Amino acid sequence: MKFFVDNALSPWLAEKLRESGHDSVLVREYGMHANDDSIIFDRAVAERRVLVSADTDFGTLLAERTSQWPSYILFRGDLSRVPANQLRTLLINLPSVEEALNSGAIVIFERQRIRVRSLPLF
Repeated sequence: MKFFVDNALSPWLAEKLRESGHDSVLVREYGMHANDDSIIFDRAVAERRVLVSADTDFGTLLAERTSQWPSYILFRGDLSRVPANQLRTLLINLPSVEEALNSGAIVIFERQRIRVRSLPLF
């Protein structure tokens, strides 16, 4: 799977996703760390990458654009702070959400639950 890891998350996460066999790029690696979220969003669309973030702004962009892509993974609560927990949660649950992500979805990982919403939102 192709991931685009946002600035709100650790570079370690992108590195470990690559080590796990995924095509994972950190926003900073493209020199986009100071760019507006909409520019990052557009790059994810162009490269068909799943956005991975702890920033809820990408959900707002998806709602405003009524787009089916890019898919978006959001870490909330305690998961938004601990890269090792993010990696473990994503890798363990990826098989169950991969089809939704490939079709266009928002996947929200929280400590006690996973929510999946198909795109477009409206």
